[in-house]
Amino acid sequence: MTMPHASSRPVTGPIGKLLIANRGEIAARIMRTAQGLGIATVAVYSDPDADAPYVGLADEAVRLPGAAPADTYLRGDLIIAAAAATRADAVHPGYGFLSENEAFARACGDAGLIFVGPEPATIAAMGSKVEAKALMAAAGVPVLPGVTIASTDDLDDLAAAAADVAQVGFPLLVKAAFGGGGRGMRLVADPAGLAEAVRSARGEAASAFGDGTVFLERFVTDPRHVEVQILGDTAGHVVHLFERECSIQRRYQKIVEECPSPAVDDELRAALTSAAVAAGQAIGYIGAGTVEFVLGQDGSFFFLEVNTRLQVEHPVTEEVTGLDLVELQLRIAEGEPLPPAATGATINGHAIEVRLYAEDVAAGFLPVTGTLHRFVIPTAPGVRTDTGFRDGSIVSPHYDAMLAKVIAHGRTRADAAKRLARTLDRAQIHGLTTNRDLLAAILREPEFASGRTDTGYLTRHEPAALTASRPRATARHALVAALARQAVHRAEAPVLATLPSGWRNVRSAPQRVTYTADGEEFAVAYRVTDGPVPAGTVEATVNDVPLGAALLHAAGPDLVDLEVDGLRRVYLVHRVGAQTYVDASDGSSALSEVPRFGQPDRLAPTGSLLAPMPGLVLRVLADVGATVVAGQPLVVLEAMKMEQTVTAPADGVLAELRAKAGEQVAAGQILAVVDPQGQQEG
Repeated sequence: MTMPHASSRPVTGPIGKLLIANRGEIAARIMRTAQGLGIATVAVYSDPDADAPYVGLADEAVRLPGAAPADTYLRGDLIIAAAAATRADAVHPGYGFLSENEAFARACGDAGLIFVGPEPATIAAMGSKVEAKALMAAAGVPVLPGVTIASTDDLDDLAAAAADVAQVGFPLLVKAAFGGGGRGMRLVADPAGLAEAVRSARGEAASAFGDGTVFLERFVTDPRHVEVQILGDTAGHVVHLFERECSIQRRYQKIVEECPSPAVDDELRAALTSAAVAAGQAIGYIGAGTVEFVLGQDGSFFFLEVNTRLQVEHPVTEEVTGLDLVELQLRIAEGEPLPPAATGATINGHAIEVRLYAEDVAAGFLPVTGTLHRFVIPTAPGVRTDTGFRDGSIVSPHYDAMLAKVIAHGRTRADAAKRLARTLDRAQIHGLTTNRDLLAAILREPEFASGRTDTGYLTRHEPAALTASRPRATARHALVAALARQAVHRAEAPVLATLPSGWRNVRSAPQRVTYTADGEEFAVAYRVTDGPVPAGTVEATVNDVPLGAALLHAAGPDLVDLEVDGLRRVYLVHRVGAQTYVDASDGSSALSEVPRFGQPDRLAPTGSLLAPMPGLVLRVLADVGATVVAGQPLVVLEAMKMEQTVTAPADGVLAELRAKAGEQVAAGQILAVVDPQGQQEG
């Protein structure tokens, strides 16, 4: 099989103004490099992104009316119109959205715009994973055996392909032929589950990528996911910038990436990078791209795909090589040859990146939406943060829930891991649940520290067990919140300022306040007495358990300086309504104050199915009156590029349906009600 040729070379030339056809942290990251090169920048933004930081960073911005990606960032015609209206010379697609859309790349060229990326024919060939595998096999790159299932109506072709399926063997992966990011992917252990996996993957692929074609591929048990960064110029030169390891994943999406891979020695690196360069040469690659491989425990490796764009994890390559990949993309797009810094790149130290997501790890990594009341990731030597959020930003259900990429570079891998873990510990992230604790725990876990990472890492290491290894300080933080609360009251009532904190004319009555955190209740009772200067003695219990010897050095609405059992810490406190956020060296807590006199019950009916996240109802799988069993799928939601199935909480009869396909629902909204008695009464 040969690579299809484009009808013409890509448009190149000087770039005076660049439109970034993307949003968030990648848009801001591209703008900073472009502006540093003297290039003016244009942002496009949807209605939810109107106040996003990247919009203000651009020299000019154009509104894309609407919220859903299909109405905004996936509208190539609107983006090209915006480029024409602002007289931009070039379009940078970033990653995601239209970055690997052959029609969009071609439309840019037809409009006389420089497309910062490979030729349309290259994108088209690599956009189909089936065609890409055939091209790579022809180029001598190792590939896994597989078979394509292209039918869109039934599974007759699956039965017809039985012999090919047998050759692939089990376990196998069902994968979307067009797309990535874990969507349209299912692991199948045996033949019994194949038909349902194909049906489910096909539906998800059609929804996410507009094409339900899937293919079956041999599954390599617990391999490493290793990829190679390549660069190609318009003169036909292709080079590599070493490998990255991206093995630690959830839902087939990467959350920890590093460069170089701890599993790759010089001999294996030479083989991997040679295969990647051969792949790039076979398809006439131009710009920055990534060749992805699975690496077996025996050192064998197999081609997965070529990502014809900049990768989310590109910063780790930048940190170890000292190169700016966006700058190289722009220079290549202007027609420059690869510079000596790229052709002669070397590895300097080690870099690790983590993807900080707004998600509930304990609930199965469900995306979380809402307002970031405070979002501060501290700066430190060797640490870099790429983000599109700030204090007050809203995480909407329309886009990916990644808040930031946090990257640390060090002389050694251990140095980078320690720097990164400490940075995560010190971050202030208020208002949303995130995977911060899980990421920090991974970075300190012994198996990770020894470099023994693979795609089965989070199967062997349950997230709950990883995060449980860190001692919880919630009880202490509840006391801190109470002391800060009292400081607020004292500031609001001048008479109290003349009295000792916690003073009572009845000595036996301590101050009391109750908080909830992570589903637990923390009832605080405390009394502050005059003690030796400069500290006051604190007598405190939480849930009737004494906290130990405590001295209060200072207390204000935003800061509490408290010593407990000889350990003194400064606690940062942030109050938002009934919520109090406490951050210190012993961790972070989000505490919700319980109203002293309670509030009316507003409970959902028994047997209610609640939406675990805001999203779109894709399918309703049963009718009112149907008999259901516990765990039976009843409603399928879609949000933030993923599907979530809501199941029956118990055996019974489906008594109510309060949502239908095509409706948007909020988190916690009642979708349906199962009557557990209905089956018995019937």
